[in-house]
Amino acid sequence: MLIASPSGASAIIRKEFPGKCTHYGLRRKHNFGVWASEFPAFLPKEVENIKDQFARNLASRIDRLPVPLSLTKNHIMSSCVKPKTLSKTSPLVLLHGFDSSLLEWRYVLPLLEEAGLETWAFDVLGWGFSDLENLPPCNVASKRDHLYQVDKLIFIDASVYAEGTGNLAKLPKLMAYAGVYLLKSIPLRLYATSLTFNRISWNNCVDWTNIGRLHCLLPWWEDATVDFMISGGYNVSSYIQHVKQKALVIWGENDQIIDSKLSVRLQCELPNAIIQQVPDCGHIPHVEKPAAVSKLITDFVQVDGQVDIPASLACLKKV
Repeated sequence: MLIASPSGASAIIRKEFPGKCTHYGLRRKHNFGVWASEFPAFLPKEVENIKDQFARNLASRIDRLPVPLSLTKNHIMSSCVKPKTLSKTSPLVLLHGFDSSLLEWRYVLPLLEEAGLETWAFDVLGWGFSDLENLPPCNVASKRDHLYQVDKLIFIDASVYAEGTGNLAKLPKLMAYAGVYLLKSIPLRLYATSLTFNRISWNNCVDWTNIGRLHCLLPWWEDATVDFMISGGYNVSSYIQHVKQKALVIWGENDQIIDSKLSVRLQCELPNAIIQQVPDCGHIPHVEKPAAVSKLITDFVQVDGQVDIPASLACLKKV
């Protein structure tokens, strides 16, 4: 989730995968090499410099699966982390925020798997580690087309009231590329990371910055980001009242990026939503307070009686 953006949001989606074992190529053999027998070859080589063991573990599990885009009639080799086990119920799909990657879920995904949930982490089209060598449109319509069939929603510090990319959409392409180049700069990312979390050591700030900008090192990142920027970005506030699915709104109590008052507004405007604030926490609770967030998610899912929470999660202190 890039903090400098007005449209950063993380979401967790209960999603249907028709024919998931064959349509998404779960039985395909891996067709990539590895670096140091640990990481898939399509990741930037800088992944080797990451110190966070949870990030390294998740990075080693990243795969690419073909996902069709109806708008272009093509398949995108989309980066994801597949679940260790498949269940008969609808899977849980983790989506990162603006200009981020599935590595956001490095702490929460293992806990959700331990809780017995079939958990996928997907990279949003245009960000993360998908193969975009033959660059598809990376505008809002294409990002939406990339994912579908939602039946439950969990919002985490979601900036759903941002009005797109604003005047950035009117920039000449040369200036847009200059802005995007600045967007991935280490000083800006370090500053953004320091604002994102309630308390963070310098060593963690550096390492988490490297994790957060790893996808920016892929050769098509600039083109995909500019495409999204000049398309106008997300502007969805007028649609909120039409979201009928059950929803959980999770918010970091000390979010310095998005006013926590907007979480109350979101809960009020969603017809079927509840809100849970995570105390002593900044903008990305699933990184800063993963145990608390995992407990909230499993409790929300357990309402339907679909999962048993193991003792290691059941004993966690409630938020």
